[in-house]
Amino acid sequence: MYKEVNVFEHSNVVLQRMKPGIFLTTKHENIINTMIIGWGGIMVIWGRPMFLVLVRESRATFNLIESSNEFTVSVPLENNLIDAIRICGTKSLREMDKFEYCNLTPITGRKIETPIIGEAELHYECKIIYKQPLNKEGIPPIIKDRYYGVNNDSYHTVYYGEIVDKYIYEKDEVHK
Repeated sequence: MYKEVNVFEHSNVVLQRMKPGIFLTTKHENIINTMIIGWGGIMVIWGRPMFLVLVRESRATFNLIESSNEFTVSVPLENNLIDAIRICGTKSLREMDKFEYCNLTPITGRKIETPIIGEAELHYECKIIYKQPLNKEGIPPIIKDRYYGVNNDSYHTVYYGEIVDKYIYEKDEVHK
């Protein structure tokens, strides 16, 4: 069952759930991957509701999101999914199928091809309308040292995903 929500109705919860993390999922052709994000947020840019997410170039998700130009964000509300968050935040698609290992259910998005995580309740479907690789020379040294290290060449790209759908999803008997 789907319940429409206002784009900002749960924005405080989204920010609170950034730690321990929320699910960013993307799909290209028959490959689906989810990872955990702890940076990003909901805002309005160019008069449109956006979900900003950051993905490192070294992540398996990077090639998928670059090819698909879309993503979903799934936020656990009542179900904390802490074990799945821990695994999806530390393991790579290159190592395992995280959906299978964590027993996560991909449910086809309503407006995009990328699925949502069926076990989480709050979902945002996003189409990328702009992206910008971080300029490593512009990052303050204290941040660069902490998050990128001295010899790290894997910087983030910021994806501006226009929110094209947002809802609470509750499994019904058909999907259980």
